Amino acid sequence: MANGRPPGDGSDRSSRRIRGRTANQEGLSDLGRQMRAGEAGATANESGLRSLGTRVDAARAGSRSPLRRSGRPRWSARKKVVVSLLSVLILLVAVIGGGYGYLWYRFGQINKIHISDEVAAQSGAPFTMLVIGSDTRVGESSAAAKAFGSASAVTGQRSDVDQLWRVTPATKQIQVVSIPRDTLVSMLPPDVSQYGTYNRINSSYNTGANQLVKTITANFGIPINHVVEVDFAGFEDAVNALGGISLDFPYPAKDAYSGLDITTPGCQRLNGAQALAVARARHYQYYENGYWHYDGTSDLGRIQRQDIFLKALMSAAKSKVNPLTVNAFIGTLHEGITIDDGFGINELIGLALTFHSFDPAALGGQTLPTQPVNGFGNLGDVLTVQQPEAQQMLVNVFGSSLTTPTSPPPDAAGSPNPPPAVTPTTAAPPAGAAGTGATSSATSPPAGVAPATTAPPSFDPTTCSTT
Repeated sequence: MANGRPPGDGSDRSSRRIRGRTANQEGLSDLGRQMRAGEAGATANESGLRSLGTRVDAARAGSRSPLRRSGRPRWSARKKVVVSLLSVLILLVAVIGGGYGYLWYRFGQINKIHISDEVAAQSGAPFTMLVIGSDTRVGESSAAAKAFGSASAVTGQRSDVDQLWRVTPATKQIQVVSIPRDTLVSMLPPDVSQYGTYNRINSSYNTGANQLVKTITANFGIPINHVVEVDFAGFEDAVNALGGISLDFPYPAKDAYSGLDITTPGCQRLNGAQALAVARARHYQYYENGYWHYDGTSDLGRIQRQDIFLKALMSAAKSKVNPLTVNAFIGTLHEGITIDDGFGINELIGLALTFHSFDPAALGGQTLPTQPVNGFGNLGDVLTVQQPEAQQMLVNVFGSSLTTPTSPPPDAAGSPNPPPAVTPTTAAPPAGAAGTGATSSATSPPAGVAPATTAPPSFDPTTCSTT
């Protein structure tokens, strides 16, 4: 025993360590000589590392791993392709999953309301969505209420806008039927005790969106599948988030009640407050030939301008591809917009995918045919439904989904006026058509303003592009 160690113990291991160390030293010496050479630079270092790697691989694998001329395994290229594809798939899943999770987050922020009287929509089938423009000032400061055209306090809520959107996913069509706010309808309990047997349709909304749904279905036989409410603040914020909308005004225009004040004609960019003033203008005036003309069509003229606004808003939304702008727009939806709780996120995403290429110019806007009645009871000037024109329009738009009204609206004499039997026609009324005889229920024009007996069709703004 040498040095107190059993024979054959350390000497064999020492020889193996020495031989291994010698082999490694050869490779390291080669690398060291090339690194010290300096003149070869990065190429010398790369060659030394490759030489050392080749020796190590050969020592480990022996003859079982044939090497290519490059010194890399034959399956290395295929491995890289597989790893790259897996990486891309994982990235896509992460992006899609993250995007879907973000949409869920934003969707959860949107106000929801339960509409017990709506009818569930069938997947992929045409459906009807009631879009309500609310004039509520609840939650707004006195300064904001004044900016919305209220010099004094306004309590409760009324529907400035009652639009029925008939959406047909299969053909990618959207038809909008607007019901003027002064249209006389039959009231339902509990509204009867407060508003009487008959009153304006916008009064029904004071009880809530579900009551308005019931009233529309009872009067016109139109089943409602979804509901969207938009208040003044939500309207403004959505427009501002998109960077405004573009409208071309042929003349300077104003409305002292809504706050509209367009001082110069031409195509211009409107912010949220200006766009809201256009959509709410019932006392619209335009400056031509040295004096102000008055649009005596009141709510009927406003509905046509709302249709123009919708097209401009859609155009603005379609033109925005900046993720920050899109995010800002989505972020505003929860502040002034309420949807029914039956509107699911998957349905919304499906609609977005279906209508992403929808041309705003193809939006069909029509107004329910009505006729003015002066001095209806203690209600003053109102509008009554004009038949058979109104029913013809409803049949053309809503087709077989219509049901028999249980409480039809009254005629000018105050008697229930059930709709006549009509058959669908292929010819649709022109965009913005208000029906024969639907002139106005407006008040007299302000003092010093020349009335417009027949308003020219060119005084309303039109969509344009400021980019």
